[in-house]
Amino acid sequence: MEAVRITEAAAISAVRLMGRGDERAADQAAVDAMHSALNNMIMDGTVRIGEGIEGEAEKLYTGEPVGSGEGPKVDVAIVPLEGKSIVARGGPNALSVIAMAEQGGFLQVPGLYMEKIAVGGGLPDGVVDLDFEPLENVTRLAEAKNCRIKDLVICLLDRPRHAPLIAQIRETGARIQLILDGDVSGIIEAADIDGVVDMYCGIGGASQGVLAAAALRGLGGQMQGRLVLRNPEDAAAAKSLGIDDPDHKYTVQEMAAGHVTFAATGVTYGAILEGVRLTPSGAVTHSLVTRSQTGTLRFIKGHHNFTRRPAGG
Repeated sequence: MEAVRITEAAAISAVRLMGRGDERAADQAAVDAMHSALNNMIMDGTVRIGEGIEGEAEKLYTGEPVGSGEGPKVDVAIVPLEGKSIVARGGPNALSVIAMAEQGGFLQVPGLYMEKIAVGGGLPDGVVDLDFEPLENVTRLAEAKNCRIKDLVICLLDRPRHAPLIAQIRETGARIQLILDGDVSGIIEAADIDGVVDMYCGIGGASQGVLAAAALRGLGGQMQGRLVLRNPEDAAAAKSLGIDDPDHKYTVQEMAAGHVTFAATGVTYGAILEGVRLTPSGAVTHSLVTRSQTGTLRFIKGHHNFTRRPAGG
């Protein structure tokens, strides 16, 4: 519940700026709310994946101590607002996301891109792979799910860089769901047994890759991630964090190890989580929280009364 309170606070603050066309303001509202909520938690926390490095980000920067300074030592990975451009436009699937793990639990990644592929649980290990061609991936996945290729739905970010991949997937006969932003939500939907997405693939943020891996530790499913180094500066940034093999394919366990708690609150309406609904006296939120230790997934509907306590309380 403590994790959910943090994402609820960020989501409620961000949704107040939905459709206003100012993604920076929406993101800052989520950052401020999450920062305040985190520092009210009884823990000795450190941000391992956050808004950037110290000096570039004022709050929730990598290495920033958070929490009361007392209690368990916890590593924190956050995306206060995944889909800030979505919120600015009033579109679907924006989330506020947090993951917490034991010290050293999260892969340290620079602010770069990551190539990803993910499927849900209950499938043979290695059923899909970053090094397989799209036809091989969808063929193997259809066989494993005992369905036709044309019944599969593959989710990708709608980006120009994905044009060749989209064309190859269409040639296989599989269906495609393009999303405007938020690949954490896309990967979560691929892991949802009631969702319509069968596989997520493509290039997105490396930090979102680690957050998605944290979600899969509780939800189940497979994922591979590989850093995308576009120039010598990217290579130097990776090396500064001890990443000597840029071609390494990271597994879920390598990106999020140990006991991991993951929570997400919907900011705008989506396939899995409803968005925040403001009411005359407060707000209604819809969140999910999962723990790797038990594999328990909980959906939580929060009714917030601001006449009795402030937003996010």
